[in-house]
Amino acid sequence: MNDPNENIKDSYKERIAAAVDNCLTETDLPFPGKTRGKVRDSYTSGDTMVFVTTDRQSAFDRILASIPFKGQVLNLTSAWWFEHTRHIIPNHMISIPDPNVTVGKRCEVFPIEFVVRGYITGTTDTSLWTQYNKGVRSYCGIDFPEGMKKNEKLAMNILTPTTKEATHDRPISPAEIVEEGWMTREDWETTSKAALDLFAFGQQEAAKRGLILVDTKYEMGSDADGAITLIDEIHTPDSSRYWLSETYKKRLAEGLEPENIDKEFLRLWFTKNCDPYNDEILPEAPVELVTELSLRYIRLYEMITGKKFTFPSQEESKTTVAERLAANLKNIL
Repeated sequence: MNDPNENIKDSYKERIAAAVDNCLTETDLPFPGKTRGKVRDSYTSGDTMVFVTTDRQSAFDRILASIPFKGQVLNLTSAWWFEHTRHIIPNHMISIPDPNVTVGKRCEVFPIEFVVRGYITGTTDTSLWTQYNKGVRSYCGIDFPEGMKKNEKLAMNILTPTTKEATHDRPISPAEIVEEGWMTREDWETTSKAALDLFAFGQQEAAKRGLILVDTKYEMGSDADGAITLIDEIHTPDSSRYWLSETYKKRLAEGLEPENIDKEFLRLWFTKNCDPYNDEILPEAPVELVTELSLRYIRLYEMITGKKFTFPSQEESKTTVAERLAANLKNIL
């Protein structure tokens, strides 16, 4: 007998493959104040901002590929978490006029990324495991014991902030954040507590859904009234690492990588096939990998929100994502 989940998976793969050439990689909306980020394009008008989450896939400080429906998944996953974490900290979200778009409050952004970790893992230069494996035992003002193994759970959740700089993020301790004038002590204490509370809540919700929220990053700022506000995104597969809890312990005992459901899938492929930090030209990600990554993102969205992912209708598929954006945002600003 056929597994119905396999039938759904095949159906999703067909829809994803059909959209490979209709990704949203660039935007040119008739709004002022455009800023192009790694994944998001933002437009500013007064106290309001329009954030467009594209299908660009970034890692290693560069764009690696375009993933169908990725922007939609990130934006809607983030919207779900924004709605369910208002009891912890206010956020910038005002409305979702399009699957790829969030209209939000304009905030003065703190120049610090709040990176929270529950496990020792990672492949990038700033990841905790990479640094530990090099012999680093004090990181962001936190001391680590000898004998730790990759992918094991930390004794407690930790906050390892980084500076937001033009070239490359720099790990920094809380004491240095205040001493170097990046933030006031009062703001740091408020934001750091919010970051740890958000992560603990995210872990609890993820566990209910068969997921482990491994690590994540938050961005915060202050709104026009001076209130500290959560901005950017929250607990998406771009800003967070997720593992499947069902197989985690067994795979850890066997020395295998945990089953991941985030962009680590793509990172690992590129680290095996090139030097993503130094090679001028990177290999093109295989279509099978792109399709599989899109499928994983969609699966995560469905697991977290409990909703079925909405693919474009047959009529909507006849238009480009950019054309749909223009129509949906016509009366926004």
